[in-house]
Amino acid sequence: MNSITIEELKAKLDNGEEVNLLDVREPDEHEEFNIGGRLVPLGEIRMMALDDIEDWQNEEIVVYCRSGNRSGQASLILEQAGYSPVNLTGGMLAWQEKYAQ
Repeated sequence: MNSITIEELKAKLDNGEEVNLLDVREPDEHEEFNIGGRLVPLGEIRMMALDDIEDWQNEEIVVYCRSGNRSGQASLILEQAGYSPVNLTGGMLAWQEKYAQ
């Protein structure tokens, strides 16, 4: 499974690169803090309800959650379904610790 650090992702975003962000947390977590990702909770990914990201089938997807655990699980599922996921190491906890004001 491929991974990306918060620093690498932040650099991509700061450079204006188009990044497919997939948030696999729960809606309340997403509402509390997010970096603009498309919300598809891990439970939906486990059920292979991937209609919301079908347009990303042939593109890299940065998958994130609170700490990196759920996004790791989601990345494995997506990989098996033919997607190209990249797990965000440390998740939103690491992001907020370093970048949130």
